[in-house]
Amino acid sequence: MSAPFTVFPAINATLNGASAILLLTGRRLIAQRKIQQHRAVMISAVITSSLFLVCYLTYHALLQIYAHGAITRFQGTGISRPIYFSILLSHTILAVVTVPLVLITLNRGLKARFDKHRAIARWTFPIWLYVSVTGVVIYFMLYQWFAA
Repeated sequence: MSAPFTVFPAINATLNGASAILLLTGRRLIAQRKIQQHRAVMISAVITSSLFLVCYLTYHALLQIYAHGAITRFQGTGISRPIYFSILLSHTILAVVTVPLVLITLNRGLKARFDKHRAIARWTFPIWLYVSVTGVVIYFMLYQWFAA
């Protein structure tokens, strides 16, 4: 992998971490009934997660073009392997589920359909938070803690 590609995983982890912080902040704000601040923070979370998705797809597209699809293989051994792959599998499945949930939740909030927004946000929030946090964990496991 060439040097310009190596920055993407750290950028992606940073965006995931920022999304997690924004989600927790948004949850605290709505619990305090600070609706306008909640709205601004949650829109920021959507933007941050969208930037993550763009960076993630760009990184993998560039790998296909310039590095012939090279991937980073998990180097951990022992118990770290099933832990890593369990986190990766659940993260990947829930990341796919999160996209429509976020879009529906955002749409309902922006249209002031608060009863329906609240009903789906109860599902969206924990799943989105899990995906954001596990994205950071995957980065650390793959590129920091068990890197070759």
